[in-house]
Amino acid sequence: MDLTPDQAASAVERHDCPNCDAPAGSACRTRGGKTAAKYHTPRFVLVPALREELEIPVPTDRLPGRPWRQGPALAAVPAPRTEQPIRIGYARTSTARQELASQLEALRRAECHKVFSEQISTRVKVRPELEKALALAQQFKEAAPQTPVIFTVHELKRLARNAAELMTLSAELQAGGIQLELLTGPLTGIYDPNGMGAMFFAVLAVAGQIERNYIREKTLEGQVTAAAKGNHGGRPKVIDDDMLTFAIALKDKGVPVPEIAKKLTIKTGKNTGKHPSVASLYRALAEADQAAADDGLPRRPKPVRIRRPEDPLTAEEIDLRERLQTQPHPNTGLR
Repeated sequence: MDLTPDQAASAVERHDCPNCDAPAGSACRTRGGKTAAKYHTPRFVLVPALREELEIPVPTDRLPGRPWRQGPALAAVPAPRTEQPIRIGYARTSTARQELASQLEALRRAECHKVFSEQISTRVKVRPELEKALALAQQFKEAAPQTPVIFTVHELKRLARNAAELMTLSAELQAGGIQLELLTGPLTGIYDPNGMGAMFFAVLAVAGQIERNYIREKTLEGQVTAAAKGNHGGRPKVIDDDMLTFAIALKDKGVPVPEIAKKLTIKTGKNTGKHPSVASLYRALAEADQAAADDGLPRRPKPVRIRRPEDPLTAEEIDLRERLQTQPHPNTGLR
């Protein structure tokens, strides 16, 4: 406190006491008709410099504890004009089967200036009507900073679906100086982010941080447990190790990759029982070659197939012969 005790007492006694009706110029009084030992809180908070103080003692020259006597009359400082708060209401249900009328009726009785409502699934992250309500509340606060703006909901669960969302929303309200009002539930009341309700917003922020830490810890624990079982996350492989070993063996024997793909069968996933695509097989074989090279292992040379005249042509040889037959001879047209 920047004021001395005498200066504080003089500043307080410039106001009438709304608690004990002591007039300006006099100390506060008790119900028993004696001079109070401390000024009543509703009186001393009228002095801007004393609003953060817990108590203001009555000076000894006012004789606290003795029968109260009225002091010299002073012209009381006019009480500040109280602006009527502006309430912005928001109502939400998750499905069309849930009842919205009771929320709207409660918001109407709360005398909300404007009410926004929507029926939207909890799986949808963006809630357009909620964003509109918050934007309007912010506009009112910016236009009239001294006027209380209250964001009103029927109950806390209509405001957010989880602790993280609630923390984000409370931070937005607190940054804008917008109060939060809950009409029902165990936390019914109005919470001012810049007053006594700041503790409520602080608790929400801490709860959100605890929720994030808990999710992170459980995620890491789950990953460690899964890794111990050989599951490292991600989409399961289309071509597992057994299939790849079989495919490499066939490829080393000269079997074309398209033919190898037809001999393989996917064992897990939504494509169980189907053959892997040729592109997937080419990619798996290339990755296997690259892994072998990275490990310093010599790459296995491609086998040379000695073809006998009576051997039938392979699919690749037939395809190559057809392409050669359809191409024009480079000397065509020369004389």
